[in-house]
Amino acid sequence: MKPLRKELKGKVPTKQQKQNWTMPKYEKLEKIGEGTYGTVFKAKNRESHEIVALKRVRLDDDDEGVPSSALREICLLKELKHKNIVRLYDVLHSDKKLTLVFEHCDQDLKKYFDSLNGDIDLDVVKSFMYQLLRGLAFCHSHNVLHRDLKPQNLLINKNGELKLADFGLARAFGIPVKCYSAEVVTLWYRPPDVLFGAKLYTTSIDMWSAGCIFAELANAGRPLFPGSDVDDQLRRIFKLLGTPTEETWSGMSQLPDYKPFPLYQPNMSLSQVVPKLGNRGRDLLQRLLVCNPMGRMSADDAMAHAYFSDLNPAVKNDRC
Repeated sequence: MKPLRKELKGKVPTKQQKQNWTMPKYEKLEKIGEGTYGTVFKAKNRESHEIVALKRVRLDDDDEGVPSSALREICLLKELKHKNIVRLYDVLHSDKKLTLVFEHCDQDLKKYFDSLNGDIDLDVVKSFMYQLLRGLAFCHSHNVLHRDLKPQNLLINKNGELKLADFGLARAFGIPVKCYSAEVVTLWYRPPDVLFGAKLYTTSIDMWSAGCIFAELANAGRPLFPGSDVDDQLRRIFKLLGTPTEETWSGMSQLPDYKPFPLYQPNMSLSQVVPKLGNRGRDLLQRLLVCNPMGRMSADDAMAHAYFSDLNPAVKNDRC
């Protein structure tokens, strides 16, 4: 028996190892939402007692492995380490489920809006918008498009820090490809070029969404373009910004899903649309909400806009 005992030495689990197997590292506390591809729980690390967020993805027997959206999010977030991007701590994998362990934030921007009762501090608007742009600038400088910016995918912690989250639709754009998917970005935050079926786009796709979120921030949670379908979405956009033409947007009529719309005149003042924003804020909004994607302001340029000249220095200087 001695040789057999010697062979098994180190392979038989100790009492502590057995306990670790039966008691997971993270204790689930409550369900806090649904992501692109899984359920999200608030949980506690049993060792450090740190509060985290667990995104659980069940792997069914008939699935062909891990969902591509989960793989994409894991790969991108391993590279994107920044104060304004949610931090991925760990990845746990078993035969039946995949668990992504994220830093925990108290709420998302949508829930924050719901708590406002229709009023928001304009300094908070400025802070959140700057942090959104700073997170985007970092993504774009690392050749990553988020492609699904909306209030539900922007997290806010108790310190007032805003973080980009849910990179399930994100992708690297430095890799040469024939085309991207047009089935990206929630309808209300989708730019006209993608609504017209554009398959090739750049960082401008995120900048349009940022503009929509900026207006929603200024209006304490009221969406700017709450369309019911693609045609209604385009109509709402053109009624505010004016219907683009080939002169203002070369190549528009060649897009796959292009269709002509009535020639609406632009309401360029925006004063009735975002009455609480001053002239500088409306100017920034106008530079983001440009139908022609080539004309949209970049995240870096937007951060340098005069609107942020009186931003709290603690926010502006808070680097990653």
